[in-house]
Amino acid sequence: MTPQDLVIRMLPPFGGWLALASLALPDGSPLRGAAVAAFLAVGPGAALVRVGGPALRPRGTEGPAERGDADFAHHSDLLERLMLAVLLSVSAAILLSTVLIAAHALSGDRVLLTLTLLTTLAAFCPALRARPAPGTTPRPAPGTPPPAASGAASGAAPPTRKGSTS
Repeated sequence: MTPQDLVIRMLPPFGGWLALASLALPDGSPLRGAAVAAFLAVGPGAALVRVGGPALRPRGTEGPAERGDADFAHHSDLLERLMLAVLLSVSAAILLSTVLIAAHALSGDRVLLTLTLLTTLAAFCPALRARPAPGTTPRPAPGTPPPAASGAASGAAPPTRKGSTS
């Protein structure tokens, strides 16, 4: 992981901890409201979208948009991820608030602290592995022969796992 990847990965939790720190500002402060609103709108969802990123990788456009330029497809994918982050963040806040209401423990500070902790946890989670696109064959791992060249067709013994006796 490069330092740039680490910084991007830690932006949502940093925003949450910054929003928690802004609670020390006086009530009604515009800076306090902006920090909390920005985190609640995008923070948890951005961390969750990063975890599911490989599974959400862009696929080729289908239908009338096939003739479109590459910039349109790229910006369309970015907009899709942004909207998904916003909707996941709002959904997480609503779900958490519902649980806290049911437990008779709802407060703004608890919602913000819990979402910040969940966002931090999501930032430390590894990204999901992507499945191959439908209708394609998976690529072999680097350093392994293609499927047609291995096995009985080439006359070689079938590959065994490292450390196995068969």
